[in-house]
Amino acid sequence: MAALKITQPIILEGETVRLEPLNESHVPGLTAVGIDQDIWRHMLYGEIRGETDMARWVRSMLALAELGADIPFAVIHRPSGRVAGATRYLEIRSAHLGIEIGGTWYGVDFRRTAVNTECKYLLLTHAFEVMGCIRVQFKTDVRNVRSQRAIERIGGVREGVLRNHLILPDGRRRDSVYYSVLDSEWTAVKLALKEKLQR
Repeated sequence: MAALKITQPIILEGETVRLEPLNESHVPGLTAVGIDQDIWRHMLYGEIRGETDMARWVRSMLALAELGADIPFAVIHRPSGRVAGATRYLEIRSAHLGIEIGGTWYGVDFRRTAVNTECKYLLLTHAFEVMGCIRVQFKTDVRNVRSQRAIERIGGVREGVLRNHLILPDGRRRDSVYYSVLDSEWTAVKLALKEKLQR
């Protein structure tokens, strides 16, 4: 029976970013870029208001990694050496050759730059060409239009909305928009991402 090929640690490096396994040494850098409350408004983690909250968040991501549920990364901006944000593989469905890329956030200085495009290029390349995925999915809050545009920009195909999908820490009900890229679409998506990175 087929299964995903997952060998850890995974380190992915491009021109602009390096994705390295998340650990507690990243907490100060993540705190420096992650106290913007706009980041957390649509996510499931509650408010991050300082280093204590960020350390709690990192420990929760590492606990999921220990269970084999997630593979979290710190995103390092190579030109400056600064932590730019975080992302991860989650919803790992090894027997079905599927994975999700999500939990992604960046500090304000790194939005609308090559950071997100190259992160997705590296993660998708590894998922399809190393792990053997046939489907990579993304999801976001239906109210998070910026995130939806970003997913569409990197080639995600909108599939639909799951209504009342998640309950946020403040009690709000979240509808989630799902997107995907399939292995049959990867060649064209990869080419388009390469072209964006060369601009």
